[in-house]
Amino acid sequence: MKTIDRITFDPEVMGGKPCIRGMRVTVGMIVGLVAVGRTRAEILKLYPYLEDEDITQALIYAAWRTEEVELPLAAV
Repeated sequence: MKTIDRITFDPEVMGGKPCIRGMRVTVGMIVGLVAVGRTRAEILKLYPYLEDEDITQALIYAAWRTEEVELPLAAV
């Protein structure tokens, strides 16, 4: 799997949501834009401080998260 080194987590930035390189742009924002049909070029125009690789890694991260399995913890 490709290294995901542009996705960061900081409780002080966007409440700890996964963000792009510590900025106030969340993975969810990028995925949402792609989901409604925005192109990479449009996203990069809306957020000129982003790079194409940021979009790629946001999508890779989101896809990876959907494959996780939540296991219930046994009551103690």
